[in-house]
Parts: sequence; C-alpha cells; structure tokens
Amino acid sequence: MTGPESEGSQVRRAVCPGSFDPITNGHLDIISRASRLYDEVYVAVMINKSKRGLFDIDERIDLIREVTAEYGNVIVEAFHGLLVDYCKQRDIPAIVKGLRAVSDFDYELQMAQMNNGLSGVETLFVPTNPTYSFLSSSLVKEVATWGGDVSHLVPPRVLEALNERLRKD
Repeated sequence: MTGPESEGSQVRRAVCPGSFDPITNGHLDIISRASRLYDEVYVAVMINKSKRGLFDIDERIDLIREVTAEYGNVIVEAFHGLLVDYCKQRDIPAIVKGLRAVSDFDYELQMAQMNNGLSGVETLFVPTNPTYSFLSSSLVKEVATWGGDVSHLVPPRVLEALNERLRKD
C-alpha cells in the first residue's frame, strides 16, 4: 500500500469546528497541526442565525480557504445544526479542538462527552501554542475596531479584509 487511497485503507478525517469570525493565527496553528496528522481536515464554519458576525459565512469561508490553501488537504464548509450530524454525514470520526486555558477545558470536556455519547465521535484536544494562548476572534475584532495593531495575530489576507471591513462600518 502506498497511500490513503490504497485498497483496504481508510482515509483519516477530522474536523476543526468554529465560528472563525475572523480566523486567527491561533486557529491556523491548530488547523495546520491537524493537517499533518490527518489525510483530510474539514474546517466547519458554524452558522449561528442569532448572531451577526463581522464577516458573513461566505466571506469567512473564502478567507479560510485562502489562508489554508498551502496545506493541500483542508476542506472548508459551512454547517448548521449538531456537529455530530455533520461528522456522520462525512464519515468523520474525530473533532480536533485547541485548548487555550483550563477554562476552555471545562466547557470543551462537556461538549466532547456529549458528542461521544450521541455518536461515538471522539474529540482530540490540542494545546494551543503559548504564543496564541490569549487569542480569540472577539479580542482581535475589539482591538482592531479601536485601531490597535493586530497584524501579528491574523494572516496578512485576513488583516487586509479586517481593515477594509472596519473602514466601511
């Protein structure tokens, strides 16, 4: 057997879910690490109709596709509903989540246990690179809104889109 498509082998898939409004270097760190461990990594962009994001779903998907293109095995899609249903539809047995701090763990552990109980999907926790341990999309948006420098927190293409959007608003 020479690769994941060889007869008898199964393609290893995982999903990295989130709102990604916008995608940050912390998100990219987790996605890139997952892309080295799995044959296919799905980035599932959550649709939350009760929240109005800075970027709409299509804009987020386009930005994520641009900044993950170099990995070659990342598939970016929107999803609405239960993550376990998304996983079942695509035969994805694993969810990869980054943990920034102990406070993330409490919530994520509950979600992981619920997802496993509902469907058998496993959740793998990846410790965030310490450089990004404080980083969130909300923080990036807040700092950028007030004119702060976020160039070291997001990919250049995202910074460009962020600055463009904030000039309009």
